[in-house]
Amino acid sequence: MRTTATVLATAGLLTAAQLGLAGGAFAATRAPQSAGCPIDLVYPSRFYIDSHGWATNGGLYFGIKNVSTTKAFKNASLTITDMKNIRFGSARATGGKVTHRTSTTVTVSTGTLNKKASLGVKVQTHLLNTRSYQVKFTLRGSGWTCAVNQGTWGN
Repeated sequence: MRTTATVLATAGLLTAAQLGLAGGAFAATRAPQSAGCPIDLVYPSRFYIDSHGWATNGGLYFGIKNVSTTKAFKNASLTITDMKNIRFGSARATGGKVTHRTSTTVTVSTGTLNKKASLGVKVQTHLLNTRSYQVKFTLRGSGWTCAVNQGTWGN
């Protein structure tokens, strides 16, 4: 009797774990960091998608963080561009405003990115193919030595 209960409980846990991971996704590639760049990219390492291919919890958050403790930067903007199998819905900015949004591109910008401050956007994201997707980061601003092309994120 105990063995049967243990086997059923274990099977139930495995099934629940399998169901829980079925809708999960993660990004395998990491965007490169420019040497001497005081800006860190922020992007999801793990997220969940629903049965229609939309990211849950309101979408995905992409952003930048000023890691400098002494410098503020002017006219900072971050552009997220679809490279493969991603479409964007509505977008909500944090630390700035959304200046451009289409189904394949979102740009968020601010006049001044203060020291230790963040600029980002949470955008509703539709994955057309959950096994193969990619976005490109473009970073613009003045007062830093960061490359414009900040690499890609995706799977």
